Amino acid sequence: MFTGIIEGLGTVVGIRPSGLGRRLTIDADFDLGDTKIGDSLCVSGACLTAVVVGLKRFQADVAPETLDKTIFQETKVGDRVNIERALMLTGRLDGHLVSGHVDCIGTIKDRKALGNATIISIEVPTTHSSYIIEKGSIAVDGISLTVNHCASARFDVSIIPHTGLLTTIRQKKVGDRVNIETDMIGKYVERFVSHHKKQTNSKEISGSSIGMDLLAKTGFLNSGS
Repeated sequence: MFTGIIEGLGTVVGIRPSGLGRRLTIDADFDLGDTKIGDSLCVSGACLTAVVVGLKRFQADVAPETLDKTIFQETKVGDRVNIERALMLTGRLDGHLVSGHVDCIGTIKDRKALGNATIISIEVPTTHSSYIIEKGSIAVDGISLTVNHCASARFDVSIIPHTGLLTTIRQKKVGDRVNIETDMIGKYVERFVSHHKKQTNSKEISGSSIGMDLLAKTGFLNSGS
């Protein structure tokens, strides 16, 4: 589990095939401290498992499913990435709960200055737009951001100078693609409501199919008795 508060940047220094996936070698700009083999790191929004760890370098495998759902399919040596190590329960939750499971890829459609901030407009598939709400949280390349405005397949976020300085978001141009993870709470709520509706509908159908009215109409009961 992560918070969307980026610890620092890293640079992809190696990419090689790993089965049907790939193995990335990443040099972090900061000391990885007590990070161990098997630990999870959020790399530009995707949760990856460290398989080799050094003082400031680690390797992680990217599975075919992750390649299909993320911008890692386009990653090149030299690309900069956002890095966050897993949340410790003794730490502060400054951003929002981020799982590192990317939902879809978004495309930057516009960026403009507004005072000391930069407003970035991102387009997402309509299949995921229902999980994005105004003033809600969203992770863009692993960065916890607040949705300023959203439409059917588009949303805006405001990037303050501090966020721009510490993440890759300031390097992104119109047309660039980014990893998107919507708020997991919305997905759980939708799942719960959908399951509840199915159960309710099933009970209603089941009840009506063997109810007293139906039995009377089909002659199994004497309606006059």
